[in-house]
This record gives sequence, C-alpha cells and structure tokens, in this order.
Amino acid sequence: ALQGDFEAHATAIRRACAGCKVSEVRLAKDLGGLDGLVIPGGESTTMLKLMEYYDLFDPLKEFGQRKPMFGTCAGSILMATEVKNPPQRSLGLLDMTVERNAYGRQLDSRVTTIDGDELGGGELE
Repeated sequence: ALQGDFEAHATAIRRACAGCKVSEVRLAKDLGGLDGLVIPGGESTTMLKLMEYYDLFDPLKEFGQRKPMFGTCAGSILMATEVKNPPQRSLGLLDMTVERNAYGRQLDSRVTTIDGDELGGGELE
C-alpha cells in the first residue's frame, strides 16, 4: 500500500473472499503473518523508490520467494525478472520481461472531460 490503487484491490479481494483478512503493507513488519501479497497498479518507479526508502525491497523479494504474490500493472513490472524502456531494478520473482511505457508515458494517462459534440453531443468523462 505504498502507492497506486491498493484500496480498489482491497475492496475486490474482500468481495471475492468473504472472511479473508486484508492488510495494507507499508513496512517490512507488515509482511508478518500474511499468506500472500498483491502489488497493485500504480507508478512502478515511485513504488520502487518508496520500497527502497522504507527498506522494503529485500523483505518483499524474500517474501515472494516463499509465498504467493500477484501483481497488476506496476505490480507485475516490479515482479518481473527484466524491465526495459527504461530499465529499472525489479524483484525478479516472475520469469518475464516487461517493456514499460509500451503504450505511452504515464504523463499522457489521465481522466478528463471532453466536449462530446463530435461524438453525438453531450459531455463525456
């Protein structure tokens, strides 16, 4: 729960698994007693910097070598064995190569209101 859409992931897990306990991990001590871990989407570079700042990188890597982990978007980038475009450090837990920014930079991703006249009128979001 360092950055990204961790709240939506927690909500989805609670819906899918009645009775499952969901914990937010921000520090290495938060990994104790967990059966598995989901790393959500977000911005992988920011997540990586925060993992290093909070000394969470190595504990996460060790956790993933013993227990199941699942990553969506930035989470899968962080779990990959190789990251390209640009290269960055990763946990090396999932045997795959990931090319970041394949569809454009994060800066170009946004939610905005547009004039829908060209699409048949009205406002679209």
